[in-house]
Amino acid sequence: MTKFRYLIWTMAAAAGLTFSAAPSFAQKPDVGDQPGLIADDSVELDPQFRRTAVLYRTSEAPGTIIIATAERHLYLIQGNGRALRYGIGVGREGFQWQGLLNITRKAEWPDWTPPPEMIARQPYLPRFMAGGPGNPLGARAMYLGTTVYRIHGTNRPDTIGTAVSSGCFRLVNADVSDLYERVPVGTKVIVRQKPEL
Repeated sequence: MTKFRYLIWTMAAAAGLTFSAAPSFAQKPDVGDQPGLIADDSVELDPQFRRTAVLYRTSEAPGTIIIATAERHLYLIQGNGRALRYGIGVGREGFQWQGLLNITRKAEWPDWTPPPEMIARQPYLPRFMAGGPGNPLGARAMYLGTTVYRIHGTNRPDTIGTAVSSGCFRLVNADVSDLYERVPVGTKVIVRQKPEL
């Protein structure tokens, strides 16, 4: 009987620790936003997320960007059934979206001002951060319409292929710099959550 009581007491204590620790997890930093962290550019991407030329059927004009969130890929249409494919990180559950926008602005080593909605969810974030290697927007940013969303670099290359952002699309710095040079302001961007049939 004593062993049984000890077992019950141990289980109750463990449950109490679990429940008391739960609120602290709510305030932990989002794995996708780590201001000040310098990107480890030696991170080896999974082969499926490395920049590559691929066959891609679409009726969209060359120069169009198609983002396939379910695949974790961004396609820059080249024409003649081809595209450049980049691996991306996408919005986490509840922060994924779809639509048709244009690139309205581009910036090199952009400053970061988290929007009020993000600050409300993650109050530990800085209110402003100058551009540079430790900035979560990385080396380049392309702003989408009048939204708070961007296609940008990252100081967390290990998050490519995952869903951790607050709705933006992140690429490793080498890839976002490559894309930045290829697309002008005004570029059409199509965001899809499901594959086109």
